[in-house]
Amino acid sequence: MKKDTKKTITDNTVDPDVLTYTVGEDPVLDLSLAKWDCMGTAAHVTMLSEMKLPRAVVTKAEASKVRKTLAKIVKLSENGQFEIRVDDQDVHMAVERMLTEELGDLGKKIHTGRSRNDQVAVDVRLHMKDEILRTSQEVVELVSSLVKFAAKGGKTPLVGRTHLQPAMPSSVEMWATGHAEMILDQLENLKAAYRLADINPLGSAAGYGVPLPLDRSRTSELLGFSRTIHNCFGASMARGECEAALLSALAQIMCVLSRLAEDMIIFSMPEFAYFKLPREYCTGSSIMPQKYNPDVLELVRGKTAQVIGSQTAALTLLHAMPGGYNRDLQDVKLLYMKGLDTTRTTLRILAKLVDGMTFDADKCREAFSPGVFATDVALRKVAEGKPWRDAYHEVRDHLELLESEDCDAVVAAKTHEGTTCGIDLKIYKDRLKEEALFIKKNLKFIDAKCKALLK
Repeated sequence: MKKDTKKTITDNTVDPDVLTYTVGEDPVLDLSLAKWDCMGTAAHVTMLSEMKLPRAVVTKAEASKVRKTLAKIVKLSENGQFEIRVDDQDVHMAVERMLTEELGDLGKKIHTGRSRNDQVAVDVRLHMKDEILRTSQEVVELVSSLVKFAAKGGKTPLVGRTHLQPAMPSSVEMWATGHAEMILDQLENLKAAYRLADINPLGSAAGYGVPLPLDRSRTSELLGFSRTIHNCFGASMARGECEAALLSALAQIMCVLSRLAEDMIIFSMPEFAYFKLPREYCTGSSIMPQKYNPDVLELVRGKTAQVIGSQTAALTLLHAMPGGYNRDLQDVKLLYMKGLDTTRTTLRILAKLVDGMTFDADKCREAFSPGVFATDVALRKVAEGKPWRDAYHEVRDHLELLESEDCDAVVAAKTHEGTTCGIDLKIYKDRLKEEALFIKKNLKFIDAKCKALLK
C-alpha cells in the first residue's frame, strides 16, 4: 500500500530562503550519486537483515524487496528519469521517498542506524572510485595518442629548448614521449586517491556510532571496499579529505596537460610550424578570414587554473573546521565534481588534437642553427681527450665552425637510455597495457559488486 509522502521526510518548517541556501546545488549534483546511494542502501539494508537481535529490524525477505526496488531506481537514473524534488533536498531523501512510495512502512526502515552524513560519505567514495578509474582510462588514451605520434615522428630532428631558447638537438619522438611519460606518471597520484577512497565510512552515523550491532565489515565486503575506517568519529571527519586528495591529483594532471598544450600552441605557430593542428579543433575569427586559432589549447591553460582553484578552495574549507560533521563540507562536493568533469573533458579533447596533429619534418630540420650543436660538439672533443672546460671555451669562441653539422647525424649519435636514439617505445606500450589491465580489473570488480547487490 502506497503512503502519502508529499510532506518532506525532514523538518518542513524551515524558512524557504534558508532551505534554498542550505540545499545549494545538491538536487543537481546528487543526480550522479543516485546509483551509488542505491548501492549503499542495498548494502546497509542487507546488513540490517543479518543483525542478531531478538526482533529483526528488517527481515531477509524485506531486504530482498528493498534491493529489487533499488534496482528499479537505478534503472530510472540510468534512463534520466530519476528526480530529486525540492522537498527531497538530496539524493538520500529522494531514494527513501521512492522506496516508501513503493514499499510503504518498509521504506521508512532503511534509515535505521544511518545518518545522511555517512550516506553522502559512502556515496562520494563509491562515485569517486568509479570516476578515478574512468579518468585513468582517459589518461591511458591520451598517452597512447602521444606514443603513436612519437612513432610517426621517430628520429625526426627537433630543436630542444631551455628558457624557450634553442638549446640542444632533440627529436619529435623524444618530445612526444617526454610528455607521454609525465602524463602517465600522474596515474600514481590517481591511484593514491583511489586507495584513500577505497575505505568504507558507512556505519559511523553522525560520527559517534549507534546502539545497534552494526556489522561495518559486512557492508565493506558488500560494497567492495578494501577495509573500514575504524573510528566512527574519524570516519565523519574524513569526508572532504578524499575530495581534496583527488583534487590535488587532478590539479597535478592539469598542470602537466597545460604544459603539453603550451608546447602545441608554440610549435604550431607560423614562425615555428613544426606541427600543424587539425582544423576541426581550431576556431576562426569574426573579422580575420585567415585565422585558425588554438582556442581549445588556450582554454586548457585557463581550466588548469580553475582546477587548481578548486583544490585550494577545498583545502581552505577543511583547514579551519572543528572535529565532527560541519555543513560547509557540502561545498566540497561541487568542487570535486567540477574538477573531475573539467579534467576528464580536457583529457578527451587533447587526445583528439594529438590524434589529428601532423608534423613537418622539413620545418623541424630548417629550425636548426649552428649553436644548437655546441654542446654535442664540445662533448665530442672531450671523448677525444680534451678537458671539458677547454672544449667548452673552444666551441663557444668558434660557433661558426658548427655550420657543417648534420642534425640527423647528431640525433643518431646519442644512444644512451632516454635520449634521441635511446627511446624505447615498448616501455610505454607495456606500461599502457599494464595500466589498462588494472583499470579493467577494478571496473569489472565494481560492476560485479553492483550486480550482486542490486538484484
